[in-house]
Amino acid sequence: MLLCRLVEVYRMAVFKTQDYIEQTLDLNELCIRHPAATFLVRVGGDSMKDKGILDGDVLVVDRSETAVHGSVIVASLNREFTVKELCLKPIKQLLPHNKAYKPILLTERDEFEVFGVVVSVVRRMTR
Repeated sequence: MLLCRLVEVYRMAVFKTQDYIEQTLDLNELCIRHPAATFLVRVGGDSMKDKGILDGDVLVVDRSETAVHGSVIVASLNREFTVKELCLKPIKQLLPHNKAYKPILLTERDEFEVFGVVVSVVRRMTR
């Protein structure tokens, strides 16, 4: 899994009906609330494919957001990073969104830390 701090601003044109109106669209404004706490993470694997997170996608992860029940998170579990849905009720577990994977029950013996909350997914449409 690749981690890097987001530092670039990308611009693109926005089209409105038949008229061409050029406006700047700042992806930082769209995807980032807390720049100093935001990272990009490249996904490796398909455990979240049914949630729309695919192998090779880039996740915008905010470390300042509080993870709550139902949040999609990047977490360190026993010194390995994973992307899963956080389930706090009725038991604490990490839920994959692919039937080929089983939920991960979290116990007192696990080294578990939430790295951040996934706030956006970036996907390249061309191959």
